[in-house]
Amino acid sequence: MTYVAYLDEFGHIGPYVARTDPKFKESPVFGLAGLVLPADQVRGFGTWFYQRKCELLDWEIKRAGAHPATWEKKGASLYTAHNVAEYAELRKFTNRFFNKIQTVGGFVFYVGIKKTQTPDRHNPNNLYVRVLLEAIKRVNSFCEVDCNPPSNFILALDEHDQRDNLITASSRSMYANKLPMRALIEPPFQLESHRYQTMQAADWIAGLVGRFGAIWCDPAAYPENVVFRTYFEARLKQSTRRSGIRS
Repeated sequence: MTYVAYLDEFGHIGPYVARTDPKFKESPVFGLAGLVLPADQVRGFGTWFYQRKCELLDWEIKRAGAHPATWEKKGASLYTAHNVAEYAELRKFTNRFFNKIQTVGGFVFYVGIKKTQTPDRHNPNNLYVRVLLEAIKRVNSFCEVDCNPPSNFILALDEHDQRDNLITASSRSMYANKLPMRALIEPPFQLESHRYQTMQAADWIAGLVGRFGAIWCDPAAYPENVVFRTYFEARLKQSTRRSGIRS
């Protein structure tokens, strides 16, 4: 079987000191999150997500005057503590979202790093590459170890200005002398998220995982995010494979 992994960024790529720091306060984590689907389920899942997006955000789409096929709502804007606490429709959708991914044979996936380096030592491009290679390694392990018979995968990422560096690093991991990532069919493709429902779905998951990452890594600074743990943490754990955030 061939899987397609759709991943988007969560957290923040820059350095973090504290939420109260005047400059370096965006997020204590950075990572990639999204979903992994069997290739033969991609079209059907994309249609399902498109329909649910149109139902959930009908008012916003009409207000924007845009065609819903090319209109997107960023996950970080959708999954706020206020929205989750206030709107039962969003909570219901999120559980259906996780259920649908599993029903079609896919899973939720995320990998991230708690940022601990001082601002003068922080290198955002290196951080992205490290996270990307870790994501590739984990999905590759799923395909080679967890699947019987072994499977392979294609990786799709949201557009990024470091495209050349990311593709180069991925290609090297595919053909490494030690532990090559043999299940990865090609280096990652980069997609325009507003044109791909599956990439928008990945962005929504990334927005949600970013809230979890913040409270997991710095709980005292993000008390409002306990609402995500209350409603979704157990369901997230049931839906994920080979996922985690490292120090």
